[in-house]
Amino acid sequence: MKIEPAELAFDIDGVVADTMHLFLSIAKSDFGVNTARYEDIVDYDLRNCLDIPEAVLTEIILRITGGDYGHSLRPIGEAPRVLGRLNTRHRPTLFVTARPEREHITGWLYENLDVSPGAITVVATGSFEKKQEILAENRIRYFVEDRLETCFLLAEAGVEPIVFRQPWNRKPHPFVEVSGWSEIEAMIAM
Repeated sequence: MKIEPAELAFDIDGVVADTMHLFLSIAKSDFGVNTARYEDIVDYDLRNCLDIPEAVLTEIILRITGGDYGHSLRPIGEAPRVLGRLNTRHRPTLFVTARPEREHITGWLYENLDVSPGAITVVATGSFEKKQEILAENRIRYFVEDRLETCFLLAEAGVEPIVFRQPWNRKPHPFVEVSGWSEIEAMIAM
């Protein structure tokens, strides 16, 4: 399969940004949670897989989405290189996130990706269920996503999800799956 870049968009958290490692760093250093490991995150709903009080989970998530943390949020693997290469040849790369605000994560993308000003478009929907609407408006046919429940919603709306393999999406599904950015790069008609 070779995907035309104009028909492809990306989720951010868990695909481009290593948000769960940031979550674990904040939990450990700021809340004394020493038992949670990345491999323990087997459900996107952290309440279902981590023995951390819900108030602490909520506080950490609010810090992450608001950009209020003193820890490093790192890109995943080869994301900066692949997205930089993609962006030098085509229209602005579209990112669609369920975050409620786009400002912080947009700044992070520009700081961490090898892209020029105006090279990306970030849409914050505030909800997983609203992603398909944005993708349809932008004529996106393929979307790289780590949340399996969202993949099923996208497929129902006619968008072909590409599952970015993570511990929290290891349930059976019918979608194309990638384990890293080199696999995504191989799928794109550069």
